[in-house]
Amino acid sequence: MPNPTPTDEELIERARRGERDAFGVLVERYEAKVAATVVGMLGRGADADDVGQETFIRFFGALDSFRGESSVGTYLTRIAINQSLKAIRRRRTWSERFLSRDGDREIDHPTVHGSVAIDERERATLVQRALTTLAPEHRAIVVLRVMEGYSTKETAEMLGVPQGTVMSRLSRALEKLEPHLAELNPKIDGELQ
Repeated sequence: MPNPTPTDEELIERARRGERDAFGVLVERYEAKVAATVVGMLGRGADADDVGQETFIRFFGALDSFRGESSVGTYLTRIAINQSLKAIRRRRTWSERFLSRDGDREIDHPTVHGSVAIDERERATLVQRALTTLAPEHRAIVVLRVMEGYSTKETAEMLGVPQGTVMSRLSRALEKLEPHLAELNPKIDGELQ
């Protein structure tokens, strides 16, 4: 009786032999993880969709060279982070071209103030907006360590930096995020007196 839930290794071997359905199962298994990583890096939108697709295209192209030294999830996350960083660099290049023509303009983002309850969609928007204030190398670490739950060691390996660099960048990133995320936990003055 065949195994109803094939392992990643079995699916990779079948995909290498040309079984498209096997690769489709891998995509279904990991698409939410890749999407969470990409949206954490880029926010929702066409760029994120493109990077998500590109992540799986690159993984498919690397099937023959994939040695299984890391899990499929870790490997895909590494590809997603690298592709997201490329997309951020492309955005910056385009943005710089247009800003140099139009002069420096700062875009004002509305914020939520007061003690109004914030629903999950608003919370996600605020978190994403706060993440965009970070430099890409800091954003990658926050996404991997805080949002995806990778260890410091795993994050360092994925990004190719020392563990100390991960810890210092995470510390700086969280410090920079604090004022942006303060409105998620507004202090209620006088209610506890």
